[in-house]
Amino acid sequence: MTKDPRSYQLTNQTYTDLVHQTFNFPQEGFHLENDYLQFNGLDLKALIDKYGTPMKLTYLPKIGMQIKKAKRMFDAAFKKHKYEGKYFYCYCTKSSHFSFVVEEALKHDIHLETSYAYDIEIINKLYQKKKINKEIQIICNGYKQKHYIARIAKLLNSGFKNVTPILDNKEELQQYKKTVKVPFKVGIRVAAEEEPNFPFYTSRLGIRARDILEFYVDKIEGNEDRFQLKMLHIFLNKGIKDDIYYWSELNKVVNLYCQLKKICPELDSINIGGGFPIKHSLGFEYDYQFMINEIVATIKKTCKKAGVPMPNIYTEFGSYTVGESMAHIYSVLGQKTQNDRENWYMIDSSFITTLPDTWGIGEKFLMLPINKWDNDYQRVVLGGITCDSHDYYDSEEHINEVFLPKLNGETGAGSAEPLYVGFFHTGAYQDQISGYGGIKHCMIPSPKHIIVGHDKNGKLIDWVYAKEQTAQSMLKILGY
Repeated sequence: MTKDPRSYQLTNQTYTDLVHQTFNFPQEGFHLENDYLQFNGLDLKALIDKYGTPMKLTYLPKIGMQIKKAKRMFDAAFKKHKYEGKYFYCYCTKSSHFSFVVEEALKHDIHLETSYAYDIEIINKLYQKKKINKEIQIICNGYKQKHYIARIAKLLNSGFKNVTPILDNKEELQQYKKTVKVPFKVGIRVAAEEEPNFPFYTSRLGIRARDILEFYVDKIEGNEDRFQLKMLHIFLNKGIKDDIYYWSELNKVVNLYCQLKKICPELDSINIGGGFPIKHSLGFEYDYQFMINEIVATIKKTCKKAGVPMPNIYTEFGSYTVGESMAHIYSVLGQKTQNDRENWYMIDSSFITTLPDTWGIGEKFLMLPINKWDNDYQRVVLGGITCDSHDYYDSEEHINEVFLPKLNGETGAGSAEPLYVGFFHTGAYQDQISGYGGIKHCMIPSPKHIIVGHDKNGKLIDWVYAKEQTAQSMLKILGY
């Protein structure tokens, strides 16, 4: 049974005390039951007992929950502001290409965004499996090589009616003119200004805003029987945040839309890309509804002032869609005290190989112990088992330190249950960046991957998607 947080006698010593004094807990997706952490109601201890650690865990129902939440919020914003366009939810496939992710997302009436040539092969497979039809909207982003353009053209020529290549440069359109045999629509990515901390001023992706009107008049206008401008697209690396930088870039695109709309009646959509943040701390706060309301209100106000129809709004949510569906779970192998203040907990895997963003860009994930919440706590540094000095995790999003329950001598052969540590909301980009199933640093194997989802009868079940990587599979790749 779940303990009532009010029943705790705060001693300022146990990990439970620390959490309850720092955050509102329990909260959505996380609570304690029988002294073990639950993740979206899943019994993590039972899964650990069944499969062991290290473990990657995907909880598929969370994907649908996220999609439904976003759709509800956009619907509420449209009603509040009497917005006259439509909303389209696209899934950004590069955040996780796995079939079980994409197919789960497609159950919720969404569309897809691609970023490279091989994404188109995924589209073909989904069509063959009857997971999509030729009416689905496919937004094709990225700087496109010839084989990407060729695959897009093949989709269009084969009857996919709503494939929209987003032009990343002025030369790209010429390639479609040569290869696409049917009328088609294009979008244009507007090059965003980068944040001040970048060593350059303007994104390498997209066409400069000041060049787009001239490009439209010179290359698109007058060719409407062959191709039409349908969409303006923007994406900001920092994501959708309530600050001057975001509103400035959004306004730039909306004003450009209004200018173009007056001479291009076919233009009917603005794609605001992705960038909704996800929870990486129990202290996470983000008012999604407020931001959506403000985005919708901003677009409407600008269009009304310019006297042009409101555009359809597209989003391409990647991390938001899949990020909160996954957890990485490790066992603490042992403790090392290297000096007067540094206590190392060594995990049974590697951060570099399983959560590369922790060392690549300093990403912080939501980290919690699975067990031993009634132990006293201490400041620790978590260490991976590669030989790389950067294979560690030493700070949280809300604090520049990591606190975990003390081990109290509970490690080593014949010891009691080890400390299990979970990193949550890890479902976006980590497998893509680490190279799933390939060679890892120090030949640390990819952990087993467990999926939890509903069977055809609606019953929640778990199964092994991939076993822990073997030495033989690695040696084969290496040519031994």
